[in-house]
Amino acid sequence: MDLKSTVKDGVAVLSIEGRLDGQNASEAEAAFVRLAGEGHSRFVLDFTALQYISSAGLRVVLVAAKKTKALKGSLICAGMSEAVREVFEMSGLLGILETADTADQAAAALAAR
Repeated sequence: MDLKSTVKDGVAVLSIEGRLDGQNASEAEAAFVRLAGEGHSRFVLDFTALQYISSAGLRVVLVAAKKTKALKGSLICAGMSEAVREVFEMSGLLGILETADTADQAAAALAAR
């Protein structure tokens, strides 16, 4: 897994590449918590280059959503491949998380809030 974080127009984008599973979920969670600790409250989780997500990875997304809600912020999951979207759909998370087709669309929507 490779993580990259950027901030533009007050929106923090965390791009996750490769596999998000039990072996690296804590690293991804720590990266999100670090961004939140820097005072950000609008987040995009960019899954454009994510190939696989396990239940441990889904937990990271749920922790991020819960933390964002506590901050009275917003979080959008973006760029899901068909395989990743299917995992979110089977878990029931698509019904409770905001999504966007691309990270750019998500960031623009959040910057406008």
